[in-house]
Amino acid sequence: MRKGIAGLSTLAQDVLRQKPASGAVFAFRGRRGDRLKLLYWDGQGFCLYYKVLERGRFPWPSAKEGSARLTSAQLAMLWEGIDWRRPDWGAPPARVG
Repeated sequence: MRKGIAGLSTLAQDVLRQKPASGAVFAFRGRRGDRLKLLYWDGQGFCLYYKVLERGRFPWPSAKEGSARLTSAQLAMLWEGIDWRRPDWGAPPARVG
């Protein structure tokens, strides 16, 4: 997790073969799984978001081709450290109405 904006945008371009300024959000997870960086081009410049979990690890999709596409809901759950593959939606209501 030593790379900054320039290094991560180079990874997105060279390894993932994507345009870093395309408007997509690029997520990078640390080796231990407790750190996450999101890189995003907002039209004026790059934004870099960085989060470290105090407990647990960020869930990570298996990437068959080196990258994975997530929906906005999956990305939001990833950022919160929630495993979107097994979300805990809670118990259904005991009585409706």
